[in-house]
Amino acid sequence: MKDLKHLIYFESLLEDANNELVRQAHEEGGVTLGYTCFHIPEVLLNVDRCFSVRLRAPKTGSLDIATYYMSNYTCDYARALVERAIEGGYQFLDAMIGVDACSAMNRAMEHFEILNVNEKPDFFVTHTDMPLKVTDYYIDSYVEQMRVNVLDRLTEVFGVDTSDAALRAAVREHNEMCAIISEIGEMRKAEKPIITGYEFHIMNLVSYTCPTRLILPYLRETLVELKTRKPDSKSPFRARVAIVGSEIDDPSLTKLIEDVGALVVSDRYCFGSTPGREVIELNDEEDALKQICRHYMEVGECARYISDEKVQQRRDTADRLAREFHADGIIYEQMKYCDYWGFERALASHVVHEEYGWPVLSIDRVYSNGSSGQLRTRVQAFVESLEIKRIQRERGAV
Repeated sequence: MKDLKHLIYFESLLEDANNELVRQAHEEGGVTLGYTCFHIPEVLLNVDRCFSVRLRAPKTGSLDIATYYMSNYTCDYARALVERAIEGGYQFLDAMIGVDACSAMNRAMEHFEILNVNEKPDFFVTHTDMPLKVTDYYIDSYVEQMRVNVLDRLTEVFGVDTSDAALRAAVREHNEMCAIISEIGEMRKAEKPIITGYEFHIMNLVSYTCPTRLILPYLRETLVELKTRKPDSKSPFRARVAIVGSEIDDPSLTKLIEDVGALVVSDRYCFGSTPGREVIELNDEEDALKQICRHYMEVGECARYISDEKVQQRRDTADRLAREFHADGIIYEQMKYCDYWGFERALASHVVHEEYGWPVLSIDRVYSNGSSGQLRTRVQAFVESLEIKRIQRERGAV
């Protein structure tokens, strides 16, 4: 297929958390807010002149210093953030919006404070709690957390307008970006998709890590370009896979999977488009903040949610996406030492195979995966097994 006009530019934006568009927005008077988790509603951090940057640690090498502070039994993502912060890589932030989702991330946010990794006089780290169930009580508690610990702090420190009208304006811009990403993602359902999983991963990541206002023109143009793009006459892929699991902000993992012949057609993981790129529907009768918080709780599928209905929702979503995007199999993955997804992967990968009938590859992995020969070998073997099953089906074998 013809190369996408902005793909190389998008890749360059992902080489540094403080990328070109982040610097531009900051120079234009924007307030730069770092965050790490879906359960800090992204749209709240894009209110008024604020803009969000979902934190990554590109080109991570040694984690020795962070390991000294956090031990080597905590997830690589949390340690990579602390390592990069100690190196001075997040000096561009004006605030860090933390969520008490897991013990590793709690400790990472604590070290952002304790070690004074940002020298700006007004820099602050705020901590918010995360609900366990979707009930009226937990929704009200979540709304209060977001109001007091996020929006009120932004108003107090930076004079940000966090009124209902300002939140609705932020939602409108957010929804346009989500609609574009979702429409591009739907293109992966085609028998011969006009976009690869790697290309989609890149575009989705820049939508999280760049100011929405500045990345939108590039995404609009890319959507128009894709509508006239022609697929390869013969697909270079031998199978189609859906990915389910924990945090993936490294597109080299998707590239590794596709390099051995598996087209990645669905991304139900942290930093993926499901959940995260659903349009937020607001009515005029109810407070915007409460509607936003309820939306994030209802579509959220973090393994921290342990209620029966959320456990079932995660399994049903994995099955639904695999069917809708015509996957041949599912890859369940987790970051090493991720407590929540460690339990989830072990059971759900078995259930999805035994009860839903999907071929499943279950893996744990490190933060940076692009050069992992062992992982490449395992994925390649999985692809070959999927290819054999497809050939047997075509020949009428049971």
